Amino acid sequence: MKPLIFVTNDDGISAKGIKSLIEVAVEFGDVLVIAPDKPQSGMGHAITMNHPIRLEKSMLYNNCEAFTCSGTPVDCVKIGIYEIMHRKPDLILSGINHGENASSNVLYSGTMSAAVEGAMENIPSIGFSLKDHDSDADFSEAKEFVGQIIKDTLNSDFPSHVCLNVNIPKKSDVKIKGIKICRQAHAFWADRFDKRLDQFGKPYYWLTGEFLNQDMERDTDLFALENGYISVVPTHFDMTAYKAIEQFKKWEI
Repeated sequence: MKPLIFVTNDDGISAKGIKSLIEVAVEFGDVLVIAPDKPQSGMGHAITMNHPIRLEKSMLYNNCEAFTCSGTPVDCVKIGIYEIMHRKPDLILSGINHGENASSNVLYSGTMSAAVEGAMENIPSIGFSLKDHDSDADFSEAKEFVGQIIKDTLNSDFPSHVCLNVNIPKKSDVKIKGIKICRQAHAFWADRFDKRLDQFGKPYYWLTGEFLNQDMERDTDLFALENGYISVVPTHFDMTAYKAIEQFKKWEI
């Protein structure tokens, strides 16, 4: 019996990245696609609670069953498991995202939140991202490595409640040298807001800023990407700061 593979993303069902991921996934099992009907980048782990979620059959892909969803990437995972499949798939794949999701970007990423939701359901899950925001980005080199990672995942004793954050260098930047298992780098956005005035003289803002890497060690995802490697970070949803527990024990009454 073929594995059941669930595919989603945050760039929308018509994005080139999810098309590339589907082309690889169908080589390994029966594929079901549920993806947002519009871009949902930066949604993080948001879910839809204040208005209905609509699901529509999509005819974009003739090699698998596909649906568009009016909700977020996490909504796609939830509705897929509980309303469409009525079971947990063998593997959840999210992406391939147009733009990297390394380091702290994982917290904002709709792509990775779909994978994290899979981990919460104890389903082997992978979020794939390419370091290229172009809507017509070249995924050809990435697909070979995506296939290898899917194969290894299906053939492994995958750890419970863990997902993989996979980031792939841009093809034109450097030839991919291989795959590195990494930790998440310590980096953050130095946010700025571009203040403007509308035609009525009222202010509005565009979020901008600079991504600052404060971690120069060689075992991080950012170092791997900058040096031509695909970074793979095992990720989980337990955000407990274990090292700080003892420090705060004295607060107990």
